[in-house]
Amino acid sequence: MTIRTIVRFPDTRLRQAAEPVVAFDQGLRELAADLLDTMRAAPGIGITAPHIGVAKRVVVLQLEGPESAQTYVNPGILWASDEMLMHTEGSVSMPGVTDEIRRHKRVRIGYQDLDGIERIEEAEGLLAVCHQHEIDQLDGMFWTQRLSKLKRDRLVKRFEKLQRSL
Repeated sequence: MTIRTIVRFPDTRLRQAAEPVVAFDQGLRELAADLLDTMRAAPGIGITAPHIGVAKRVVVLQLEGPESAQTYVNPGILWASDEMLMHTEGSVSMPGVTDEIRRHKRVRIGYQDLDGIERIEEAEGLLAVCHQHEIDQLDGMFWTQRLSKLKRDRLVKRFEKLQRSL
């Protein structure tokens, strides 16, 4: 398929809520394949359609080998555990910087597959963190918004300095 250009922070499209997918067609399959190729090239373990400038609720995750790639269409969190964890996060839209974010340890998500079939998935640990991170992105919440203002300001300065040195 195609490696697409990734939208970079602070592009305002990263803070816009994505629209639900209504057409489960070849165009959606091509978008999912492009997302996978773009994520692998970044490199990353998760990507959303908004990361490539497409305001649709589509997520691709690949936490392990090539066979583990999974596409989630119109995902949403149905339940989250009270137990929390801290996890280091970053973004393909803000490469080179990371910080710790507090997330639910376990979640249950509802989503549709590429054929439009409704599914439910239980996740914990890294997979749960990834679901929360990417669903936030689909809702227009860039991961840095989960940091305190002080941490966010420091992270943005680090990112800007990195960009100047490229």
